Amino acid sequence: MMGDDEDAKDVLQEAFVTAFSMIRSLKNEVTFSAWLKRIVINHCLNALKKKRLAMVDLNENDDFMEEDEEDTDFNRHEARRIMEAVDKISDGCRTVLNLYLFEGYDHKEIGQILGISEATSKAQYSKAKSKIRKLLNVY
Repeated sequence: MMGDDEDAKDVLQEAFVTAFSMIRSLKNEVTFSAWLKRIVINHCLNALKKKRLAMVDLNENDDFMEEDEEDTDFNRHEARRIMEAVDKISDGCRTVLNLYLFEGYDHKEIGQILGISEATSKAQYSKAKSKIRKLLNVY
């Protein structure tokens, strides 16, 4: 999910620190793995959001484009548009979208991880796609 081993290790360590500090809030030992997955995923999503914001800031300060880099400029622009659209959808939709598209979880697994029904996961995913299409004016 993180795309880089060092970032993944950092996020995992932070997630475990959070989990250990919140272990008393766990009410049912049977749900430990889902509870821990939720903490790790939330930490990953937060780290990715920070990373995306940093990348947008870097790209906005990039004033030395060469003319033969038009395709790269177009790709950056489109990637930025998509990231901005994803950032504008609700947290629930964005989380389900990331877990389904990028992490490869199915809706049943997502439901277990997030503590929602499989139908809710499917609905959130459909809603996320619809909102992103609308924000990008793509139908």
